[in-house]
Formats: sequence, C-alpha cells, structure tokens
Amino acid sequence: MSHERIWAPWRLAYIVGQTAESPPPEPLVLEPGADPGCFFCRDVADPRDQQNLVLGRGPRTITVLNRYPYNNGHLMVAPRAHLARLDQLDAATHAECLDTITRLVNLLERLMRVQGFNIGLNLGNVAGAGVPGHLHWHIVPRWQGDVNFMGVTAEVRVISQSLEALWELLQPEFGRAMSQDKP
Repeated sequence: MSHERIWAPWRLAYIVGQTAESPPPEPLVLEPGADPGCFFCRDVADPRDQQNLVLGRGPRTITVLNRYPYNNGHLMVAPRAHLARLDQLDAATHAECLDTITRLVNLLERLMRVQGFNIGLNLGNVAGAGVPGHLHWHIVPRWQGDVNFMGVTAEVRVISQSLEALWELLQPEFGRAMSQDKP
C-alpha cells in the first residue's frame, strides 16, 4: 500500500508559532487609531502588498489573502480603520465593504470557477474572531466536492494553490474589478 504525500510547507510558520512577516524597510506610519499589534493596521501602512498578501485597497477598505485559508481563494475584506464593531462603521465604509465583497465574488467566480461561497464575520473572541479588534469579513470559495475525509479524520485541509500563485492570479484583476460599473 502506498501513501500519497501532501506538502504544505507554508503552514510551518503557523504550526510553530512564527510570524511569516519581516520588518518593513522603514518604520511604519500607522493611521490614527491603528493598533500596531494588528496585522490589518500594519498592512494598511505597509506598501509591500505582495509580501503581505494584500490583494488591493480602496479608499476605506483593504483586501488580504488569508495566510491560513479554510479553502483555496480565502480572502478577507476589512475597513482600513481599526474598528471592532459594525455600529462603528460609517455608512460610506459599510457600503464600500459590501461593494468590495460583491465585486470579489464576481471576480472569484470568473477567474476560479467558484461554485458557491461562505461569507461572514466573527464579532468578538467567543464568536471565533481571530482579530477581535479589527472587523473583517471572510470570503471562502466553495466547489462541489471540496470537502473530503482529510478534514474529518485528520483535521487537515488540502489547499491546491500556493498563496503566491493565488495573489499573482487575482491581483492584476483586482483594480479592474473595483473600477467597473456596479456588478
């Protein structure tokens, strides 16, 4: 009996508790109210988008690839401001967050032939928020048959594309998707 090996070396940093981030070449100038311990706030201030897996930016939002994805194409959309609650968003930021999510769904369907999505946010630690101080939505693409025995028996997820390859696929199209007429 032979066993197939599944390699996911990019997960090692997560397993051993290391951060994959290197310090920026110059000290970051964070936006007012930003938390220096929050990776969203650091990503807003750091221009190294590819290294930080920042897919794109809007006037009020930032879109980032999830370093520890639930599924291939897992994205996060967050306000640029460090806000923890929905009622802290002004109307323009709330609208831009939802418009960005809508446009990203269309982009993922077109480029990756996504068949469905799980889209949501976790508010607070007890709800599972990994970054409870910075509100963010998860966009998790789904395909027929993407759930298999690995997640059930081995608590392992198989991601079919590297984060770098995903960034290279999506990033050139991000600006076009955000500038088109309403989806």
